[in-house]
Amino acid sequence: MTTRQRHIAHLHLHAALTESQYDDVIELLSGVTPHVQPVPPNAVQLDLTSALRYFDLSPYNVVQLAKLRLKALYGVDSSAGLANNRMLAALAADASAPGETTWVPADHVTDWLYPRPVTALPGVGRTTAETLHRYGLHTIGQITDIPAETLQRLLGVGQARLLAERARGHDPRPVVPAEPAVHLIADLVLERDCLDPAQHHRAVLGLADQIGQRLRGESQIASRLTLTVRYADCSSTTSTSTLPEPTNHSPALAATALNLLAGFGLQRARVRAFVVRADRLLSADRAYRQLSLDPGDARARAAEAAADRARRRFGPEAVRSATLAN
Repeated sequence: MTTRQRHIAHLHLHAALTESQYDDVIELLSGVTPHVQPVPPNAVQLDLTSALRYFDLSPYNVVQLAKLRLKALYGVDSSAGLANNRMLAALAADASAPGETTWVPADHVTDWLYPRPVTALPGVGRTTAETLHRYGLHTIGQITDIPAETLQRLLGVGQARLLAERARGHDPRPVVPAEPAVHLIADLVLERDCLDPAQHHRAVLGLADQIGQRLRGESQIASRLTLTVRYADCSSTTSTSTLPEPTNHSPALAATALNLLAGFGLQRARVRAFVVRADRLLSADRAYRQLSLDPGDARARAAEAAADRARRRFGPEAVRSATLAN
């Protein structure tokens, strides 16, 4: 019995879309295939495998059909990548000029990947790239050519294995259809209208920590945070930021929330309440995490997991950040 080859498309949308417009795009592309996964804020992935027989077209021509519908109905230009898995399709889309489609057939994956820079692989950040470059590893092909033991000595066993799999073009993740929009909200009404920036900082930090705990408890990650500040005169200000990468790690959520807070310039404002909202939620196993060579990051995540276990066993107040302690 042979496994049917998958055909995955990744579309970059060359337009600044509102959330409502982005939802309209997802709905439109669901008419091409029911297997449509949002990649906020300006991309989308489609599993075309089951749509080929329906349209009686090649994978490439189904992609062109999707792009034509986007342009005709919403005026959205796009570029696309087509391959047999999600990672390769995204890499191919990155290599496509606006309006073009790059198709990487299954029997050409190795040749196509070989000369590409290692930084094109997901998860290879600046620190990892510097380590690889220091040892003369600049292309994806060079990663596949060196012995596994050598790569493990450079990056550690876990990261080396993951990088080697990606360098060979392997990605088992399925395209998961869009789910109904959901979000998480944490809010805090202050005991009295507050002018103290230190108290503002502490309140937002606590709300970001709450959001992180809830996301991890529900095995979800957030792609975007919104901070709303309500003032003594009942007015409010709201700001939104897309996270550098989807996450449920409290320090990463806190950094984004505090950046939003700093942007408000509240030195002279009487604040009555804060609201932090996390949305564009995904299942925690549906996104890449940036590879890191910083042992402090691994220790912080291990400590966070231990704190979560303690809270589940002894209650939500069992472990608290030192910054938030009374």
